[in-house]
Amino acid sequence: MEKVINEANETLLALENELSKFDASLLNKVPFDGSWTAGQLAEHLVLSNAGFLEVINGPFLETDKPADLLVETIKKDFLNFNIKYNSPKEIYPEHKAYNPSELSGNLKLIRVGISEAAGNLDLTKTCSAYKLPGYGFLTRLEAVYFVIYHTQRHIYQLKNIYNSLDSN
Repeated sequence: MEKVINEANETLLALENELSKFDASLLNKVPFDGSWTAGQLAEHLVLSNAGFLEVINGPFLETDKPADLLVETIKKDFLNFNIKYNSPKEIYPEHKAYNPSELSGNLKLIRVGISEAAGNLDLTKTCSAYKLPGYGFLTRLEAVYFVIYHTQRHIYQLKNIYNSLDSN
């Protein structure tokens, strides 16, 4: 379990570090047509990752499959940058001016929460609070990896946003 804790911590810290490159004006600037701002992307991750933290800490069932069964599928899906996904409305960010320190603080709280959950809970249990479209009910381990790979996908996008704004 140390591996997943380290991977989650490194990924979520990388997100915080990447976001710290944006000052308030760049954070809320649309880099190119059809894109979210860096602030919107960060808010999307706050909403998504906080939701997953609740699910991981929420009600659970005994698991009747390998706890890591969907990890490779989730990885393959989210690290395929040739596919564009639409965000569910529940975690779709508002179009508004975001505060960099507020976003950073929220992301740090989520990072700490994920690390604590991964270190203190039985990750083989199945989360029963939320059935993820396309995947079903995830084990806690799969849910932590969902956070990791979903965040890595958006770090990649955040770098593209920064590079686009930086070249203008």
